[in-house]
Formats: sequence, structure tokens, C-alpha cells
Amino acid sequence: MDDVRNEDAVFRALADGSRRHLLDALHRRNGQTLIELCEGLAMSRQAVSKHLAILEEARLVLTLRKGREKRHFLNPAPIADIAGRWIGKYEAIRVRALADMKKELEESP
Repeated sequence: MDDVRNEDAVFRALADGSRRHLLDALHRRNGQTLIELCEGLAMSRQAVSKHLAILEEARLVLTLRKGREKRHFLNPAPIADIAGRWIGKYEAIRVRALADMKKELEESP
């Protein structure tokens, strides 16, 4: 039952575009502070903080405190777990074939 609750938390966290944007920002440069993550966003620091709390609850973001500084790190494991369950179980062969075909087409002159 814990796995289902964790999976539900991940889906809820990923359902919001602002949270996906924060995950993308951490993917580009991991270990950012709240202030760094707020740069260039049309959101208040409080809104970003709330989004990060939801991402932390879903374990998509892990934090590390060093003194007064809190750094945020992307944790892709929950997404990989979901992919394994939903894609791997039902469509792994087809997805792999499409990925191989895409790679071949991109490498062709």
C-alpha cells in the first residue's frame, strides 16, 4: 500500500507544470538553493517553496542542509519506478523499438 501512496504522490507532483519546470531546472543544474530556483520565474518565493515541498513529499527532490543553506537535488528514482511499472510492464518492447528507430533516423545522413 505504501508503494501505491508513493506513486500517487509522484503523479500528483508531476501533474503541475510549475513543478515539472522546477524539476527541469534541477536537471539542468542540480543542487540549487531556493533563491537560485526562483530566478527567472514569475512566482513568489513562497509559491516555489510550496511546490518544492510537494516535490520533496513525492521524493522527487531531496535536500541537503549545510549551515543555513538548503540545496535541492533531483531524485529520478520515483520516475524510473513508475516507468518500470507502467511502461516496462506493458510496452517495453515497443518503446525500445521506437527509440531504436528514432536513433537510426537521427543518425542517417
